[in-house]
Amino acid sequence: MSISVATWNINSVRLRLPMVQDFLADHRPDILCLQEIKCQNDQFPTKAFEKSGYQYQAVNGQKSYHGVAIVSRIPLQDHQAREFCQMGDARHISGVVEAPFGKTRIHNFYIPAGGDEANIETNPKFKHKMDFLSELQTWFDHKDFDAGQVIVGDFNIAPHENDVWSHKQLLKVVSHTPLETQTLDAMQARRDWVDVVRKHIPHEERLYSWWSYRSKDWSVSNKGRRLDHIWSTPDVAKHSTETIVFRDARGWTEKPSDHVPIISRFG
Repeated sequence: MSISVATWNINSVRLRLPMVQDFLADHRPDILCLQEIKCQNDQFPTKAFEKSGYQYQAVNGQKSYHGVAIVSRIPLQDHQAREFCQMGDARHISGVVEAPFGKTRIHNFYIPAGGDEANIETNPKFKHKMDFLSELQTWFDHKDFDAGQVIVGDFNIAPHENDVWSHKQLLKVVSHTPLETQTLDAMQARRDWVDVVRKHIPHEERLYSWWSYRSKDWSVSNKGRRLDHIWSTPDVAKHSTETIVFRDARGWTEKPSDHVPIISRFG
């Protein structure tokens, strides 16, 4: 018996619902975590996901911006949403599933992008991002995160050299600056989070989950970044058996998301 968890920044769930439904029909993850759903709770396509077999749902939506949701084929209980930085943003939702190895809480995050300038003094968006990460680290210090946790989502940080198309050229670009990458690395080490994606796809291999809309031919230029992540506590990570990054999803439709889905399996 196994359980599979997928993450995908869909960049408007209503606009790209057929694409998501096709993905669910073809790959059948037990749990799908969506970011940037860009709709309020009552606008979320609940019935469409139920029709696809995902009757268990937890939604934390917001008008026009942000928003996260979890849809599941297996019971999803004890839904919780946390607000960060007192901004009123919908950037987190979680729920508990009964995995083969015990109760596991699935957290779905959409961490702030941070704007264009990596300066907390002059760029409020970047300060918000760093404040968010600081608050997140403090929360992770709680004993609840000792075990039985999976965190996924769009972290908006590509932490390692082979998570970006050019380490040298992107060192001053938000998402790969030393301040961001060192902060994320310290957060991972402090709790011994396991990067489940890189457990199965070594750091020596270039790996991306996002390609800019500005690139006319994203596949040929391949100027991507790995902004989307799946981490778990060590007790869960030891059951991780496989991770798949669906690179081709960036070109599945004429108007795809700029992110692609990732699935990790545990058993």
